[in-house]
Amino acid sequence: MTKICIFGAGSIGGFIATSLKKTNAQVSLIARGEHKKAIEQNGLTFIRDDNKVNYKFDVTDNPKDLDEQDFIIISVKANAISKISESLKPIMGKKTSIICAINGLPWWYFYKANTGTKLDNQIVESVDPGGKIWQTLGPERAIGCVVYPACQILEPGVIKHNGNGERFSLGEPDGTRSERLKIISSLFIEGGLKAPQKKNLRDEIWVKLWGNCSFNPVSALTNKTMDEMGNDPETYNLIKVLMQECQQVGEKIGVKFNISIEDRIKGGVSIIGHRPSTAQDLNAGKPLEIDPIIGSIIEIANKLDLNVPKLKEINEKLKSKAEDLGLYTRSELIDKLTV
Repeated sequence: MTKICIFGAGSIGGFIATSLKKTNAQVSLIARGEHKKAIEQNGLTFIRDDNKVNYKFDVTDNPKDLDEQDFIIISVKANAISKISESLKPIMGKKTSIICAINGLPWWYFYKANTGTKLDNQIVESVDPGGKIWQTLGPERAIGCVVYPACQILEPGVIKHNGNGERFSLGEPDGTRSERLKIISSLFIEGGLKAPQKKNLRDEIWVKLWGNCSFNPVSALTNKTMDEMGNDPETYNLIKVLMQECQQVGEKIGVKFNISIEDRIKGGVSIIGHRPSTAQDLNAGKPLEIDPIIGSIIEIANKLDLNVPKLKEINEKLKSKAEDLGLYTRSELIDKLTV
């Protein structure tokens, strides 16, 4: 039996958990606070359209309570991974694979990337300060994941699907079709998810990053929903400029953008009434993940001598707003790398 631990049973982690519960995998959750308490008492409820499912789980707030795992799926904010990486050591064996179902540039991005630039096999400080995640978890354990669904926690123990399907694209950092990739993809599919195995996952990472670096900060700064941003000429044009700068950086490291910016925006704004996770966190008074979704692009741009003025402007505006609200703590190093 395949053992899978989901660290962070929030909106996306909870969706994956309730899906994998339909398979013969042994699924455990690591959660905290009221959400953990609710799952212990009432199980985890997932709502999609008119359908509601509820499953009981083994849930803990301490990885030491669990056995060694075959797969660890991390679904916390990207900027929180370095804080929890050490705690995963007790459940990591020699063959444990790690999947980060997160927004932003993944910490392992330049591992076996073959971009032909000086960034290959180097860390990105905005995502992995000091290389702590790289050193603790090891990039050789990583399986890439691009998350498409939009979900939210309605209340502790209850998660709602807000649209954008059930696709989680998966891929090895070196593009190979490994046995471990086949296993986890098959389990996702058995659970009712779409989990294509991608040779060039980095291309999809950047198409998703297009949205992360534009929709997320603009929504957080204006409190507009996806469709409202698309229907407002001012925010639409701002999003377009941010995406153009993002594309310039991606293409410099070998990324192929197979759809137009207009189509990417159209896909995003088709989700009615939904605010991206950054705006959700801002409204809920939770810390914001800014550096992995915007700072990382700026850091790469600066290291490759590319000009991204609008990304820098929006990055600073969002940092200042979040800092004023006590939802972001500046790093002197990251500030230096992203000015």
